Amino acid sequence: MPHTLNNQEIVMLRAEVEMLMKERQTLLKVAGAAAVFVAELDPDKLPEDTYDAADMLAESLNNVSEETLRDSLEVVKAEIVQA
Repeated sequence: MPHTLNNQEIVMLRAEVEMLMKERQTLLKVAGAAAVFVAELDPDKLPEDTYDAADMLAESLNNVSEETLRDSLEVVKAEIVQA
């Protein structure tokens, strides 16, 4: 028998979805800023002891879906324009 949601459960779910959407926006901003940072890096000027961290960041960005990366760059662009 299917379970129907009561008002309290609906309110809790709505709050959870809103929290997750805010968290997504924050993560999109972080990913966008990281992508811009990596794009601007000059590997010839990068200190050798930061290669591993830069590589980890670049690999992580490469694992992000194209759509999500596009969204993250749009969020950062919006932030830069507003600043």
